[in-house]
Amino acid sequence: MTTTRTQVAIVGAGPAGLLLSHLLHRTGIESIVIDNRGYEQIAGTIRAGILEAGSVRLLVDSGVSDRVLTEGMRHDGVVLRFHGENHRIDFQDLVGESVWLYPQTEVFLDLSARRAADGGDVRYGVTDTVVDIAGARPVVTFTESDGTRVEVAADLLIGADGSRSMCRHAFPAGVRDEWFREYPFAWFGFLVEAPPSHDELIYTRSDFGFALISQRTSTMQRMYFQCRPDERPEDWDDDRIWTEMRKRVNGNGFELAEGPISAKTVLPFRSFVTAPMRHDKLLLAGDAAHTVPPTGAKGLNLALADVAVLAESIADFYGTGDADVLDRYTERALDRVWRAQHFSYWATTMLHTAADASPFDRQRQHGELSMLTGSRHGAAYFAEAYTGWQHPK
Repeated sequence: MTTTRTQVAIVGAGPAGLLLSHLLHRTGIESIVIDNRGYEQIAGTIRAGILEAGSVRLLVDSGVSDRVLTEGMRHDGVVLRFHGENHRIDFQDLVGESVWLYPQTEVFLDLSARRAADGGDVRYGVTDTVVDIAGARPVVTFTESDGTRVEVAADLLIGADGSRSMCRHAFPAGVRDEWFREYPFAWFGFLVEAPPSHDELIYTRSDFGFALISQRTSTMQRMYFQCRPDERPEDWDDDRIWTEMRKRVNGNGFELAEGPISAKTVLPFRSFVTAPMRHDKLLLAGDAAHTVPPTGAKGLNLALADVAVLAESIADFYGTGDADVLDRYTERALDRVWRAQHFSYWATTMLHTAADASPFDRQRQHGELSMLTGSRHGAAYFAEAYTGWQHPK
């Protein structure tokens, strides 16, 4: 057993954990980050690709990387398509902001490179991780890839370990609440080797179900369509997928750019929030504390916003020596989380077709979309929510 000591132990080396470690390093606070996934596994996981304006500013201003500006795709709007017609929401005109198409994989690569350049202590591929918050200091025990058993004692323990968080379950019974909603549909996602079908994202509502047209590069695109949660990717060949996409999206002069399909997956939908996000010296961030449906592109952005607030709270803790300053973290973070939950739920229910939807339900959805796209005030609300609210003070 090797025993070591640090100020902050972080479980989870995804973007949330690495960004927190980076921000703490900038204020002189030491951390150790661990993850049971290997570096290649994290880097190879295809995840969300839209960054809010505030997330981009956070990454650039904190010195993580400016690749998001040079290699990411700036989008000044988004298209809502219904009744076979495109309706563009102009972010710049409405709220003066933009979003950037920049996959989570690239955010991870930027952050991991920054931590390596700064000499950060990040340990991938650990096993048998155990967290203990019963003592005076939190303790994390794990096994390195070479078989060495390591015990890390810390002042603070951060759970940035995703939706199946072991840190969340380390909270004593009865000290936190949970809110949960599961949706009766999922997204079937796939990569296609083809040029972009459009220069911005297209969110499509049709009587056959929802579809999303996104981009990745000039030659590789990402698309999704609404499906049942129990669908199996292996049951869908290229012809079946394109048949489904065409009837949902094509029409009135618009046609998808098609090509060979790869990386098929099914993404179930759920909304989840737990509070408080702190118990004693253990704090949660990102998916460990909340998840949202992907419709509003909020998951990664919420994690980065959490970390921005948490880094400030931890710096205040070390600056004042008063642990009570950590209590404000939950209040500040959850204000944004519940806004995002509302926006994601609203966008999901407005754009997706429920299996038991009545004719009234379908017409009401069309009325809602017409009201949104036909009103500058309605479009401005959507633009503000999609591009992101100001980071909490």
